[in-house]
Amino acid sequence: MAALETVLDKIDANLESALARLFQLIEIRSVSTDPVFAGDCKAAAEWLAKELTSLGFEASVRPTAGHPMVVAHAKADRPDVPHLLFYGHYDVQPPDPLELWETPPFEPRIADAPTGRQIVGRGVADDKGQLMTFIEAVRAFRESGGLPCKITVLLEGEEETGSPSLPAFLAANKKELEADLALVCDTGMWDRATPAITTMLRGLVLEEVVVQGANRDLHSGIFGGAAQNPIHVLARIIAGLRDGEGRVTLPGFYDGVVELPEEVAEQWRNLAFSEEDFLGSVGLSIPAGEQGRSVLEMVWSRPTCDVNGIIGGYTRKGSKTVLPAQASAKFSFRLVGNQDPAKIAETFRAYVRKILPADCRAEFISHGASRALQLPFSSESLSRASRALRAEWATEPVLAGCGGSIPIVGNFKTDLNMDTLMIGFGLEDDRVHSPNEKYELSSFHKGARSWARVLHALAL
Repeated sequence: MAALETVLDKIDANLESALARLFQLIEIRSVSTDPVFAGDCKAAAEWLAKELTSLGFEASVRPTAGHPMVVAHAKADRPDVPHLLFYGHYDVQPPDPLELWETPPFEPRIADAPTGRQIVGRGVADDKGQLMTFIEAVRAFRESGGLPCKITVLLEGEEETGSPSLPAFLAANKKELEADLALVCDTGMWDRATPAITTMLRGLVLEEVVVQGANRDLHSGIFGGAAQNPIHVLARIIAGLRDGEGRVTLPGFYDGVVELPEEVAEQWRNLAFSEEDFLGSVGLSIPAGEQGRSVLEMVWSRPTCDVNGIIGGYTRKGSKTVLPAQASAKFSFRLVGNQDPAKIAETFRAYVRKILPADCRAEFISHGASRALQLPFSSESLSRASRALRAEWATEPVLAGCGGSIPIVGNFKTDLNMDTLMIGFGLEDDRVHSPNEKYELSSFHKGARSWARVLHALAL
């Protein structure tokens, strides 16, 4: 295995040529949502396959029902090393509105800013700059002697449109894509000086309830007070879902929810995080979740129940004295730990049926469900990656949670039975999906160095 310091020196020496390669990739207009750019998406896949082939990978562009996948395999110098699956995506969001870009979105440039030099261009932070940090680390190993681990690379072109081709592709190529551990780069830093490893993702249950009352809309002056109002029924259902302490009232809802290890909870308490600023930035001031929990706990490691929309009755300008025949609401439950999505959905439906008046009926529509995911805090790969990042950034990495979901990580766990290390170098102000998207030059440079250290640490 190549000496780590030699590899790091090679990354430093390659920085200018690495930027030139990144610029070439950004210049390809791989917008996945617009069929006009289908040829560009294929061109981006071919560019990446060619690049990986030049690094000694057996790389190929694989067709799907949508945009192609890139799959590449490379062996290590030693047989007794981990097999890693690295995932990234080459597709980008549309650059609109074009008039808000300071320079053309597919003409990348280096800009000077108070925080340092920045790379500007569509897709540089999401996800082309991120995935190229890994490829540049691999390049440095190749140019310094050899790879420390066996590596499979999977790059897709539909992440920005919900990865519709990915589940079928994983199922059809399960054996080929099996590995010991997955690596995902589509995440971020805690701040400019502090790296992070995302160790947990909340799961999700999406339910829609349609409450049906009378067989038609009713005049409130004639039927008001005598007939059931589906909006009132929904209001009772919603009001009873949480108690005065902010806890969800569904029976057994907290089954499978575990407390954070104290060392992680202590790290979160010591982070430079202002609850006042977090809520104040959206015009709020009082945390609305479980009392006695910090805001970071609420959004990273605790389950939730939220109403995402209510529809019913007359909602246009002016008034209309009507009792609606039906009303509906959309609910989302964010799950943590070992909460069972199927059990949560059925418990919720039983709760609605129990409250429902005899004169009303309910229709339930599922919009999907997924389990929460968590890399065990006792994981050896987590410990090694943490030490590697600490060595590069001279500070302890944050073991962060994520309030949302990253579907590919769920696919890796359910379809390939793999845990995932989620390490990325994006920042909150990278303007992802917005005009003038940027990626810090330090993120690109130190990101490549960080991946080199992580690969080296995992191989030891």
